[in-house]
Amino acid sequence: MQDQRIEKLVAVAVKITKVLVIIYLGFVEVFKIVKLLKEKLDAELDSSRKWASKNYSILKKRLAEQKIAGV
Repeated sequence: MQDQRIEKLVAVAVKITKVLVIIYLGFVEVFKIVKLLKEKLDAELDSSRKWASKNYSILKKRLAEQKIAGV
């Protein structure tokens, strides 16, 4: 009787451990995916910032030229 009880407790402990390991590995994968996405988005945002900065400087230059021309 005592042996069966111990076996049930061990079985429950093993199942709980399996669930916790699966949850842990899931979190690890999610963090890896988030890290990769962040790296890719940072690269994309960097090129977008460069493009926006370039266009803003062109716009500023044109506005300054228009102001000088008196338009």
